[in-house]
Amino acid sequence: MIFCGFRDLFRFSEIATQGAAFLRLARRFLGRLDRKYEDMRLTRSIGPRGALLLFLALLSACSSEKAAAPPPPAVTVAAPLVREVVDWDDYVGRFEAIESVEVKPRVSGYLQAVHFRDGDFVRAGQILFTIDQRPARAQLDQARAQLARAEATLVNARTELARSRTLAASQAASVEEVEQRQAAARAGQAEVAAARANVRAQSLTLGFTRVLAPISGRISDRRVDPGNAVTADETVLTTIVSTAPLHFAFDGSEALLLRYQRQNGGRLGSEVRIRLQDEGQYSHAGRLDFVDASINPGAGTIRARAIVPNPDGFLRPGMMGHLRLAATPPYRALLVPDAAIVTDAARRVVYVVDRQNKVAVRPVVLGPLTGNLRVIRSGLSPRDRVIINGLQRAMPGQLVQPRPGRIPAPANVEPTLPTPQAAPASVATPVQR
Repeated sequence: MIFCGFRDLFRFSEIATQGAAFLRLARRFLGRLDRKYEDMRLTRSIGPRGALLLFLALLSACSSEKAAAPPPPAVTVAAPLVREVVDWDDYVGRFEAIESVEVKPRVSGYLQAVHFRDGDFVRAGQILFTIDQRPARAQLDQARAQLARAEATLVNARTELARSRTLAASQAASVEEVEQRQAAARAGQAEVAAARANVRAQSLTLGFTRVLAPISGRISDRRVDPGNAVTADETVLTTIVSTAPLHFAFDGSEALLLRYQRQNGGRLGSEVRIRLQDEGQYSHAGRLDFVDASINPGAGTIRARAIVPNPDGFLRPGMMGHLRLAATPPYRALLVPDAAIVTDAARRVVYVVDRQNKVAVRPVVLGPLTGNLRVIRSGLSPRDRVIINGLQRAMPGQLVQPRPGRIPAPANVEPTLPTPQAAPASVATPVQR
């Protein structure tokens, strides 16, 4: 119709019900028709009421061409994935040697020789240093001479005792003389024992001039060069640390400790996984073997430790790493894509489709991530139809067209984390051929 071109002009008339303003609009419209179509001058003679009737007739004719209502939006739905998972907590710590020894001399003297290379792996009992042995050998020889003199004195005392006993039997010697000879013999025995002990002590002193490795491990550099004087039990010659296995020490919060105790998680023997700074996966496995008896009141943390095998010696004491501790036993959990979680003010919600194909809101309690899937602690059931695609087209209470989908299972391997790039070399030079 020719009047439908003015549809937009009269759309606001739906909210006008009566009054002079409505009549003025009708008259203005009829005036435009009069100017465009002069053969329709009779419209001015019909009066306000007739104009209003004509305006309503035109409006009803134009509104007869109504557009069809759009169909409900399509969304993809799937049931939550049910899988057995383990929760892991992350910590930062350092590797420590199980055994660490400062090597000190047992005797004083001048250092004579060094029998290792700095940084070598040494075995327990391996000779490391030699101290000048001449003073110790002289003292040992003196002790042996004293022992020989004591033994000779003892032999003489026993001979005199035997002679006195013979004379006493024939009434040629007194009882007092026999007792004196017996005392001299006993004194000779004591002097022999003391001399033998002195010989053993001097033998030890001589042996201490050879400094041996007390443990097996990797040795540091020497702190004293040959020719320098060293003092017994004071001068540090070098250090040795054990390398296999190693400890990984870290601190945990009091809140995590309470959670472990209530949920029976984080027990001694629990599995741990560790990655180094330049690694993308937790490739080093170990076991939790120690939790401190008390909490640090200043920091509110508790010290814990894991033991990690190191058969190839790649790990070194002092290295920093990231540790994951199995915080819970394996349990069955509901998993949904992390992209299906919607933030609604201070809560997290999931959109589901009910039996009437309408969108419903389910507040949920979130757990940790497993790949790109999120563990749902509570708020969902295994039979719920969760919207996993088309969230931007879904509104609470809206009718939708659900299309069945599937949540892919997470991979068994851990995701590879981005590894930090090492700083580039400051200078590069061409190789001369």
